[in-house]
Amino acid sequence: MASDILYVKAKQNVEVMSDSVYLKDLASMTCTNRSILAKAKAMKVHHFQATQGGRTVISILQVIEEIQRLEPNLTVESIGETDTVVKQVKTDKKKGFLVTAKIVFVALISFFGTAFTIMAFHNDIGIQEVFAEFHQIVMGTSSDGFTVLEVSYSIGLAAGIILFFNHIGGRRITKDPTPIEVAMREYEQDVNMTLIQTAEREGKEQEPS
Repeated sequence: MASDILYVKAKQNVEVMSDSVYLKDLASMTCTNRSILAKAKAMKVHHFQATQGGRTVISILQVIEEIQRLEPNLTVESIGETDTVVKQVKTDKKKGFLVTAKIVFVALISFFGTAFTIMAFHNDIGIQEVFAEFHQIVMGTSSDGFTVLEVSYSIGLAAGIILFFNHIGGRRITKDPTPIEVAMREYEQDVNMTLIQTAEREGKEQEPS
């Protein structure tokens, strides 16, 4: 008689709010046997301790071994990640004045930092002198520093930034991810891989508890 097959698609990283972590938090699963599927989803794989720091790496292979120990006749097929980074997030840390202050601070730093970078770049290449020389050649008169060149360039610069970041306020121009989103995903993947590799080297991958 053919055994049941449980397909497990583990995620690379997840966030949980409770101290206990279950297999359903780590992976998407499917199985024709609904009873086995329910048991697998309810399987407890980790419990955060107060001294643990709120983040751990769980080996999916060890989770599969535990599943097969409980269900010897079950075949488990892993079609996702082999390790999952689990981060515990306290609900009270997502709200409050401190989070709002951090958002405002980062927004101000990004705005003024970008403005300073643009001004420093223009100063390095001598953009005023270039515009003045171009105005002199085309119009035959000296530039007063506020001409159609400066206005057009400023409008074009603003439009270019909006198109590049793919946002106008809270609205997305196209369905493509923004450069910031792409950079953040790449950074997140690099962090996850570093945590996983560090856990493997130090032997700190968590087994099902």
